[in-house]
Order: sequence, then C-alpha cells, then structure tokens
Amino acid sequence: MQNTEKQTTSGFTLIEIMIVITIVGLLLAVAIPSMLHARDQSASRICRENLRAITHAKQRWAMDNNKPTTVVPVWDDIVPIYLQGQMPVCPGGGTYSIESLDENATCSYGSDHTFD
Repeated sequence: MQNTEKQTTSGFTLIEIMIVITIVGLLLAVAIPSMLHARDQSASRICRENLRAITHAKQRWAMDNNKPTTVVPVWDDIVPIYLQGQMPVCPGGGTYSIESLDENATCSYGSDHTFD
C-alpha cells in the first residue's frame, strides 16, 4: 500500500519574506526623516525659549538694579536669581551671548536659533 498523503510544512516562502522586508524598509524610509525633522524643530524651540528667558532675566536684573540700557550684564548677575541658578544650555551645542540690555540674547548655533 502506497502512502498518498502529502506532507505539509508550515513557514513562509522567500517571496513573502522579501515583500515584508520591502514594506518595513519603505516605512522606515518615511518615518526616519520625519523623526529627525521633529527633533530639529524641538531643539530650535527649546533654544528660542532659553533666549527668551535670558533676555527677560537681564531686563529684570536691570530694573531691579536701576541700570541703563547700555550695560551688558554678566552671567553671574542673572543666573543665580533670575534663571533659578541654572545656566541655560543650547540643545544644538551653541553658546549664548547676553548682549546689552537693549538687544536680545543670541545663540551661536545658527539662524533658526534666534529670539525675535
């Protein structure tokens, strides 16, 4: 008597695996640039908020100490009291310049890290 039943094996074919890998690759190709753009926008937003805080801190320092607008405060003047003792850090790696009282603080990172 001959065994006529076919053996069935479970698993995926090479074509099915290649299709899944292609779909995952396409999804990653769309998701990664979007994630990087969102990260850059977030860093820019944080830097602008830091610049705004520095500018407001030096204005409060000037009002509290009756300083003219031509004076340029130093970090030791504004960090302990007006910035809660923490030096702001640019998430992009730039450095902040306080500038005079009649100018906004600036960041060395680039044009998208500005306080208007």
